[in-house]
Amino acid sequence: MKLLVCVSKTPETTAKISFSDNNSTFNEAGVQFIMNPYDEWYALVRALELKEAAGGTVTIINVGPAANDTVIRKGLAIGADDAIRVDSEPKSALFVAKQIAEVAKAENYDAIFLGKETIDYNGSEVGAMLAELLDVPYISFGSHLEMNGNVATIARDIEGGVEVAEVETPFVVSSSKGMAEQRIPNMRGIMMAKRKPLKVVPAVECEDFATVVSYSMPAAKSEVKMLDPENMDELVRLLHEEAKVL
Repeated sequence: MKLLVCVSKTPETTAKISFSDNNSTFNEAGVQFIMNPYDEWYALVRALELKEAAGGTVTIINVGPAANDTVIRKGLAIGADDAIRVDSEPKSALFVAKQIAEVAKAENYDAIFLGKETIDYNGSEVGAMLAELLDVPYISFGSHLEMNGNVATIARDIEGGVEVAEVETPFVVSSSKGMAEQRIPNMRGIMMAKRKPLKVVPAVECEDFATVVSYSMPAAKSEVKMLDPENMDELVRLLHEEAKVL
């Protein structure tokens, strides 16, 4: 199988978030970046498992500047065969989907994996846009995937249960918890990653129909109130009058 895995660079979960340029730009100063966990732990690892079971290749693709190469090399260390980086800042979900689609059209991948969302924007937009641009089926929030020839059986969690769908290749699937288990790159993988090919391609033109006007931080959380465990009346009062959950 010929598999493509889309990976994003995201701020570390403990990073302090701030904005600049009149709150229109994320301030990257002092921020440590990682590979988006949903892309790494679930999408990439499940693609590698399929390759190990049935043969084929796994290619990583990322849209971003040269600074993203460190994140890409980690994916190669985990086990991907090669990588492609579209040399441009990821301006929007549509822009990213358009860049990946242009590469995918020329390579005829059997399946394209990505995480269910990125942990910074939480938009869950790229997968659906990518499938539309490629005119292929899209399964979102997949938690389990098995292949039988060119047919994939994909389970996804829904409200109150699990939905199981079958789809023929090619398709796009976004991956959530349960799809695979995290892998830690070993020393051999890290050394081999330095020699694996990382192809850089130029971006294609893409018109954005929506642009970010500004970002804002959520309201600060109130201080924790400590109560005597014997004072149940006060607890009930606070839950009713302040938290308004009773």
